[in-house]
Amino acid sequence: MTGLSDSFQRPINYLRISVTDRCNLRCIYCMPAEGVSLMSHNNILSYEEIYTVVKAAAEMGINKVRLTGGEPLVRLGLPQLVQMITGINTIDDISLTTNGILLAKHAAELKQAGLHRVNISLDTLRPDRFKSITRCGELEDTLRGIEVARAVGLNPVKINVVVMAGINDDELPDFARKTISDGWHVRFIELMPISGDDLVASRLVSVRDMKHRLDPLGKMEPYRLSVGNGPAKYFRLPDASGTIGFITPVTEHFCYRCNRLRLTADGKLRPCLLSEEEIDLREPLRRGASSEELKDLIEEAIARKPLGHHLAEGSIHKGRPFSQVGG
Repeated sequence: MTGLSDSFQRPINYLRISVTDRCNLRCIYCMPAEGVSLMSHNNILSYEEIYTVVKAAAEMGINKVRLTGGEPLVRLGLPQLVQMITGINTIDDISLTTNGILLAKHAAELKQAGLHRVNISLDTLRPDRFKSITRCGELEDTLRGIEVARAVGLNPVKINVVVMAGINDDELPDFARKTISDGWHVRFIELMPISGDDLVASRLVSVRDMKHRLDPLGKMEPYRLSVGNGPAKYFRLPDASGTIGFITPVTEHFCYRCNRLRLTADGKLRPCLLSEEEIDLREPLRRGASSEELKDLIEEAIARKPLGHHLAEGSIHKGRPFSQVGG
C-alpha cells in the first residue's frame, strides 16, 4: 500500500460505490414522482467488475468502502459483493447506506458476510409524513430495519435526516430525543440544491438554525465517535447514550478534507459528487484492462479532484441524478 493524495494534498482512502440506480422510494428531494430514466442492466457493473476496481484501489491505499445506490438492497445478492470485498485484506471498513425498507430481511446475512455498519435515511417519524416525503413505502419497515440492524451488530447505526423547512423541520426535537430514549445516532443534513425546483430553493435550514431549535433540550457537548466520523460534527445531549451529528454541505462545506472517490453504477469514477467530471472504467474493464491500467485511471481521477464545490454561492447542481452516482 503506497497511499494516495490529490493535488491539494488531501489523503484519499475512501471509495463510495453505487451498485444500482434503482430505488424502491421516490423521495421528494431526490427524484420526480415518476422516477428517472433507468440504466440498462448491461451497462451496470457486475459484482466481479466492482471487485476488480476495489482490489486495484485497495492496492493503492483505499481502505474504506461504502455501498450505496439508488437503494443498494434492491439489487439481488448484495451480501455476495460484501463477502468478496471482505476478502481484500487491506479494506478495513465496509459500510452501507440504505433507506432501510428491506434491511430487516437482509441485515443478519450482510453482517455475516462482513458488513461493519449502516447509515439509514429517515426524514420523519410520522407515518403519514413518511408516505408524503417518500411517495411510497411504510415507516414501520424502516423502523424495523433500524431495530434489526442494531440487534445483529451493524453498529453504529446512523440515522440520516435531511432537514427541510416547512416539511420536517418541526421534528428536530423528536429525533434528538431518540438519542436519549433509544440511543440513536442521528445526523441532521442540510438540504443540497441539486435541482432548480421550488422545493430546494426555499427549504434550506442551516445547521446554525438547527442547533438553535435544539437549545431547549440542554447543552450539547462535542463528541467523537470511535468509528465512521465522516463529514459530520458530533455532539451529545445530557443523559444521552446516542449522538447528534450535523452535516453542512452548503453553509460550511467540508471539501477541504474530502477523502473520497465515487464509482457510479455504470462504471464511471467521479472525483466529486457535485462535478460532472468522471472517468470511464467500464470500457477498460470489459476489454480486459490490467490492474496497472486501472490504477493509472484511478490516479487520473484523483488528479482531477477539484478544490471544492460552489453551493454556498448559489450554484445549483443539475447533473446526473444522485440515484445514479451514489449521492
